[in-house]
Amino acid sequence: MARVGVNGVDLYCEVLGDGDPLVLVHGSWADHYTWLPVLDAFAERFRVLVYDRRGHSLSERPPGQGSRFEDEEDLAALMATLGSGPVYVAANSFGASTALGLAARRPELFRGLTVHEPPLLDVVADDPVLRPMMTSVRQEMAVVLDQLRAGETLAGARRFVEEIALGPGEWEKLPDKARDTLLTNAPTFLDEHGDPAWAALDLDRLAGHTVPVLVTHGTTSPVWLHRITARLTEALPQARAHTFEGSGHVPHVTSPEEYVDVMTGFVEEIRRSG
Repeated sequence: MARVGVNGVDLYCEVLGDGDPLVLVHGSWADHYTWLPVLDAFAERFRVLVYDRRGHSLSERPPGQGSRFEDEEDLAALMATLGSGPVYVAANSFGASTALGLAARRPELFRGLTVHEPPLLDVVADDPVLRPMMTSVRQEMAVVLDQLRAGETLAGARRFVEEIALGPGEWEKLPDKARDTLLTNAPTFLDEHGDPAWAALDLDRLAGHTVPVLVTHGTTSPVWLHRITARLTEALPQARAHTFEGSGHVPHVTSPEEYVDVMTGFVEEIRRSG
């Protein structure tokens, strides 16, 4: 266990295992603990860095409005601690948005990138089929954010889980630790949505690079997330896709063995081609 100072913020991180460098980036509301089901398996193959993003759990929560750009710069700094060469990154949800945003600007930092269901709403803003659904999603998100602003943290967290991310009844199925983590990190979720660029991505710039990208989604996730991953796969010539059958927004938790197999298989393909 360690605390590392990067970009003026103390971040909690752990480094395990030996081999090629791999950084795991968690999504909103969560922390490094969400990677526990796959951590030992990855540590047998990689030198793994897992951390709490700024504002989450054991990392410092700086005052003032934050931005995804700051998260991207934090990721870049942590990647540099693993050595001077490029790094593999596996990222989930908002962590996937963060990793993609950094890859668009700093492709030389990446050997390969695996992203699962980044909530990049702006990527599908022009999709006429999805427009009614996206209007509904944004309305639900607005209600969640209003509840968090009003101090109704439990109501907001539960609504996010059941109406946006996982589905009805899923709040009660979560372990106590997972619910506690959601409540702890709710203020950072609210802060993330104060950043006007939180859902944006420069697809054209990213498509101009050669970083290998694996874009994944789960069959039980909301349709709008699937459409975002499909748009990313269509737009990025260097990308390929994988579907986690029977899994949703956190396949490294619900299908850990498959997640490890898919990620390590992707890395082996990169090694063979390189």
